[in-house]
Amino acid sequence: MIDFSNLDTDKLWEATYETFYMTLISLTGTFVFGLLLGLLLYLTAKDGLWENKPINIITATFVNVFRAIPFIILILLLFPFTYFLLGTMRGPNAALPALIIGAAPFYGRLVEIALKEIDKGVIEAAQAMGAKTTTIIFRVLLPESMPALVSSLTVTAIALIGYTAMAGAIGAGGLGSYAYYAGFQRRAFDIVLICSIIIVLIVFIFQFIGDYLSKKLDKR
Repeated sequence: MIDFSNLDTDKLWEATYETFYMTLISLTGTFVFGLLLGLLLYLTAKDGLWENKPINIITATFVNVFRAIPFIILILLLFPFTYFLLGTMRGPNAALPALIIGAAPFYGRLVEIALKEIDKGVIEAAQAMGAKTTTIIFRVLLPESMPALVSSLTVTAIALIGYTAMAGAIGAGGLGSYAYYAGFQRRAFDIVLICSIIIVLIVFIFQFIGDYLSKKLDKR
Protein backbone atom coordinates (compact mmCIF):
# COMPACT_ATOMS: atom_id res chain seq x y z
CA MET A 1 0.00 0.00 0.00
CA ILE A 2 1.46 3.35 -1.05
CA ASP A 3 0.88 5.98 1.66
CA PHE A 4 2.87 8.93 0.22
CA SER A 5 4.70 9.32 3.54
CA ASN A 6 7.92 10.26 1.75
CA LEU A 7 6.33 13.09 -0.21
CA ASP A 8 7.48 16.65 0.43
CA THR A 9 4.74 18.88 -1.02
CA ASP A 10 6.96 21.98 -1.16
CA LYS A 11 9.55 20.15 -3.24
CA LEU A 12 6.78 18.64 -5.37
CA TRP A 13 5.31 22.07 -6.17
CA GLU A 14 8.79 23.43 -6.91
CA ALA A 15 9.49 20.48 -9.24
CA THR A 16 6.12 20.97 -10.97
CA TYR A 17 6.84 24.68 -11.46
CA GLU A 18 10.30 23.86 -12.91
CA THR A 19 8.75 21.38 -15.35
CA PHE A 20 6.20 23.95 -16.53
CA TYR A 21 8.95 26.59 -16.75
CA MET A 22 11.26 24.40 -18.85
CA THR A 23 8.40 23.27 -21.08
CA LEU A 24 6.94 26.72 -21.76
CA ILE A 25 10.26 28.52 -22.33
CA SER A 26 11.69 25.76 -24.51
CA LEU A 27 8.39 25.49 -26.41
CA THR A 28 8.57 29.20 -27.22
CA GLY A 29 12.14 28.85 -28.50
CA THR A 30 11.23 25.69 -30.38
CA PHE A 31 8.30 27.44 -32.08
CA VAL A 32 10.50 30.33 -33.26
CA PHE A 33 13.49 28.29 -34.46
CA GLY A 34 11.39 25.38 -35.71
CA LEU A 35 9.21 27.73 -37.73
CA LEU A 36 12.30 29.31 -39.30
CA LEU A 37 13.76 25.89 -40.13
CA GLY A 38 10.47 24.67 -41.60
CA LEU A 39 10.03 27.78 -43.72
CA LEU A 40 13.62 27.53 -44.93
CA LEU A 41 13.16 23.87 -45.87
CA TYR A 42 9.94 24.65 -47.72
CA LEU A 43 10.99 27.86 -49.47
CA THR A 44 14.40 26.61 -50.67
CA ALA A 45 13.12 23.26 -51.93
CA LYS A 46 12.71 22.49 -55.62
CA ASP A 47 10.10 24.81 -57.17
CA GLY A 48 10.01 26.78 -53.92
CA LEU A 49 9.76 30.56 -53.73
CA TRP A 50 13.46 30.78 -52.74
CA GLU A 51 14.66 27.65 -54.54
CA ASN A 52 18.27 27.13 -53.45
CA LYS A 53 19.64 23.58 -53.46
CA PRO A 54 22.82 24.19 -51.35
CA ILE A 55 20.92 25.99 -48.56
CA ASN A 56 18.19 23.36 -48.64
CA ILE A 57 20.74 20.55 -48.32
CA ILE A 58 22.56 22.28 -45.44
CA THR A 59 19.29 22.96 -43.59
CA ALA A 60 17.99 19.43 -44.18
CA THR A 61 21.28 17.95 -42.97
CA PHE A 62 21.19 20.04 -39.78
CA VAL A 63 17.60 18.97 -39.14
CA ASN A 64 18.27 15.29 -39.83
CA VAL A 65 21.41 15.14 -37.69
CA PHE A 66 19.85 16.72 -34.61
CA ARG A 67 16.66 14.69 -35.00
CA ALA A 68 18.74 11.51 -35.09
CA ILE A 69 20.71 12.14 -31.88
CA PRO A 70 18.97 10.66 -28.79
CA PHE A 71 18.05 13.48 -26.42
CA ILE A 72 19.98 12.17 -23.42
CA ILE A 73 23.16 12.04 -25.56
CA LEU A 74 22.45 15.51 -26.99
CA ILE A 75 22.39 16.95 -23.46
CA LEU A 76 25.83 15.49 -22.80
CA LEU A 77 27.18 16.73 -26.13
CA LEU A 78 25.94 20.25 -25.37
CA PHE A 79 27.45 20.45 -21.87
CA PRO A 80 30.40 22.64 -23.03
CA PHE A 81 28.10 24.93 -25.02
CA THR A 82 25.62 25.18 -22.13
CA TYR A 83 28.40 25.98 -19.65
CA PHE A 84 29.83 28.63 -22.00
CA LEU A 85 26.39 30.17 -22.46
CA LEU A 86 25.08 30.07 -18.89
CA GLY A 87 28.08 29.33 -16.67
CA THR A 88 26.38 26.26 -15.19
CA MET A 89 25.27 22.80 -16.23
CA ARG A 90 22.62 22.33 -13.52
CA GLY A 91 19.13 23.70 -13.02
CA PRO A 92 16.16 24.40 -15.33
CA ASN A 93 17.91 27.16 -17.31
CA ALA A 94 20.81 24.85 -18.15
CA ALA A 95 18.38 22.42 -19.79
CA LEU A 96 16.91 25.02 -22.15
CA PRO A 97 19.59 24.99 -24.90
CA ALA A 98 19.41 21.20 -25.23
CA LEU A 99 15.61 21.22 -25.11
CA ILE A 100 15.33 23.83 -27.87
CA ILE A 101 18.08 22.36 -30.06
CA GLY A 102 16.59 18.89 -29.61
CA ALA A 103 13.00 19.86 -30.39
CA ALA A 104 13.33 22.64 -33.01
CA PRO A 105 14.47 20.31 -35.85
CA PHE A 106 11.61 17.93 -35.03
CA TYR A 107 9.09 20.78 -35.17
CA GLY A 108 10.79 22.17 -38.27
CA ARG A 109 9.99 18.99 -40.20
CA LEU A 110 6.38 19.14 -39.05
CA VAL A 111 6.20 22.77 -40.21
CA GLU A 112 7.56 21.77 -43.61
CA ILE A 113 4.92 19.03 -43.92
CA ALA A 114 2.16 21.48 -42.92
CA LEU A 115 3.28 24.01 -45.53
CA LYS A 116 3.38 21.35 -48.25
CA GLU A 117 -0.31 20.64 -47.59
CA ILE A 118 -1.29 24.13 -48.72
CA ASP A 119 -3.01 24.27 -52.11
CA LYS A 120 -0.45 25.57 -54.60
CA GLY A 121 -3.24 27.37 -56.44
CA VAL A 122 -3.60 29.78 -53.50
CA ILE A 123 0.12 30.62 -53.67
CA GLU A 124 0.03 31.01 -57.46
CA ALA A 125 -2.97 33.35 -57.17
CA ALA A 126 -1.06 35.52 -54.69
CA GLN A 127 1.96 35.61 -57.01
CA ALA A 128 -0.27 36.54 -59.95
CA MET A 129 -1.54 39.49 -57.94
CA GLY A 130 2.06 40.68 -57.51
CA ALA A 131 2.44 39.74 -53.83
CA LYS A 132 6.00 39.76 -52.51
CA THR A 133 7.48 36.65 -50.90
CA THR A 134 7.21 38.12 -47.41
CA THR A 135 3.55 38.93 -48.05
CA ILE A 136 2.92 35.36 -49.24
CA ILE A 137 4.61 33.99 -46.12
CA PHE A 138 2.66 36.12 -43.62
CA ARG A 139 -0.65 36.44 -45.49
CA VAL A 140 -0.92 33.03 -47.17
CA LEU A 141 1.46 30.33 -45.92
CA LEU A 142 1.23 30.91 -42.17
CA PRO A 143 -2.52 31.64 -41.94
CA GLU A 144 -3.43 28.71 -44.19
CA SER A 145 -1.25 26.26 -42.25
CA MET A 146 -1.97 27.61 -38.74
CA PRO A 147 -4.27 24.75 -37.56
CA ALA A 148 -1.64 22.19 -38.60
CA LEU A 149 1.15 24.29 -37.05
CA VAL A 150 -0.71 24.38 -33.73
CA SER A 151 -1.37 20.64 -33.84
CA SER A 152 2.30 20.02 -34.59
CA LEU A 153 3.31 22.32 -31.74
CA THR A 154 1.07 20.31 -29.41
CA VAL A 155 2.86 17.10 -30.42
CA THR A 156 6.19 18.84 -29.88
CA ALA A 157 5.11 20.14 -26.46
CA ILE A 158 4.30 16.61 -25.31
CA ALA A 159 7.69 15.42 -26.54
CA LEU A 160 9.32 18.30 -24.65
CA ILE A 161 7.61 17.28 -21.41
CA GLY A 162 9.27 13.88 -21.81
CA TYR A 163 12.59 15.58 -22.57
CA THR A 164 12.36 17.64 -19.36
CA ALA A 165 11.98 14.41 -17.38
CA MET A 166 15.12 12.99 -18.98
CA ALA A 167 17.00 16.25 -18.39
CA GLY A 168 15.90 16.16 -14.76
CA ALA A 169 17.63 12.83 -14.28
CA ILE A 170 21.00 14.53 -14.84
CA GLY A 171 20.42 17.61 -12.72
CA ALA A 172 18.09 19.92 -14.63
CA GLY A 173 15.43 19.95 -11.93
CA GLY A 174 11.72 19.43 -12.45
CA LEU A 175 9.57 16.38 -11.85
CA GLY A 176 12.06 14.07 -13.56
CA SER A 177 14.78 15.11 -11.13
CA TYR A 178 12.52 14.81 -8.08
CA ALA A 179 11.24 11.39 -9.19
CA TYR A 180 14.74 10.06 -9.84
CA TYR A 181 16.78 11.48 -6.96
CA ALA A 182 14.19 11.66 -4.17
CA GLY A 183 12.10 8.76 -5.41
CA PHE A 184 13.86 6.05 -7.38
CA GLN A 185 17.31 6.31 -5.76
CA ARG A 186 15.79 6.20 -2.27
CA ARG A 187 13.23 3.53 -3.20
CA ALA A 188 10.45 5.99 -2.36
CA PHE A 189 8.11 4.81 -5.07
CA ASP A 190 5.26 6.97 -3.78
CA ILE A 191 7.25 9.97 -5.07
CA VAL A 192 7.83 8.26 -8.43
CA LEU A 193 4.10 7.53 -8.70
CA ILE A 194 2.87 11.04 -7.89
CA CYS A 195 5.45 12.61 -10.23
CA SER A 196 4.27 10.29 -13.01
CA ILE A 197 0.64 11.24 -12.38
CA ILE A 198 1.42 14.96 -12.49
CA ILE A 199 3.41 14.58 -15.73
CA VAL A 200 0.45 12.74 -17.30
CA LEU A 201 -1.87 15.56 -16.16
CA ILE A 202 0.46 18.17 -17.69
CA VAL A 203 0.41 16.24 -20.97
CA PHE A 204 -3.41 16.21 -20.89
CA ILE A 205 -3.47 19.98 -20.26
CA PHE A 206 -1.22 20.73 -23.24
CA GLN A 207 -3.15 18.29 -25.43
CA PHE A 208 -6.49 19.87 -24.49
CA ILE A 209 -5.26 23.42 -25.13
CA GLY A 210 -3.63 22.42 -28.43
CA ASP A 211 -6.74 20.60 -29.69
CA TYR A 212 -8.96 23.52 -28.67
CA LEU A 213 -6.82 26.13 -30.44
CA SER A 214 -6.42 23.99 -33.54
CA LYS A 215 -10.22 23.59 -33.86
CA LYS A 216 -10.79 27.31 -33.31
CA LEU A 217 -8.27 28.21 -36.02
CA ASP A 218 -9.58 25.69 -38.54
CA LYS A 219 -12.03 27.59 -40.74
CA ARG A 220 -12.92 24.64 -42.96
